[in-house]
Amino acid sequence: MIHDDAAGFAAELSPMQALMGLDLGTKTIGVAVSDRLRSIASPIEVIKRRKFTLDADRLTELSAEREIGGLVLGLPRNMDGSEGPRAQSTRAFARNLSRRLNLPICFWDERLSTVAAERALLEADTSRAKRAGVVDRVAAAYILQGLLDRLGHL
Repeated sequence: MIHDDAAGFAAELSPMQALMGLDLGTKTIGVAVSDRLRSIASPIEVIKRRKFTLDADRLTELSAEREIGGLVLGLPRNMDGSEGPRAQSTRAFARNLSRRLNLPICFWDERLSTVAAERALLEADTSRAKRAGVVDRVAAAYILQGLLDRLGHL
């Protein structure tokens, strides 16, 4: 089932299973996972986008390998809170993915997540070339950590 709110998503989760966070871009998908206690998000991979079936196959593999219990997708809202074409594309991706993976899916507002990831990488004195390769997975971790923090307050 697909959720817009963390409470409904939390009600569907099985205990002691990790969550996976996704930062969907037009060219890449940043991937992060949590620990089983759902306290910390770690960036793990960037998937180069090709066809939906190939992208979904890789996400299916990762979710099986890591025994994932739910997915969190960053929802790219406009700064005024409205949803544009990118948000609609993310919702369509989630609908298609839910047909392949029998896992609860939750959207999380990703406004400024890439900016925050870039800032964190700059503060860590990461070179420009290295930042380009990791920013998407760091943004996925930022998105997932936001939801994990919210789940801790439910």
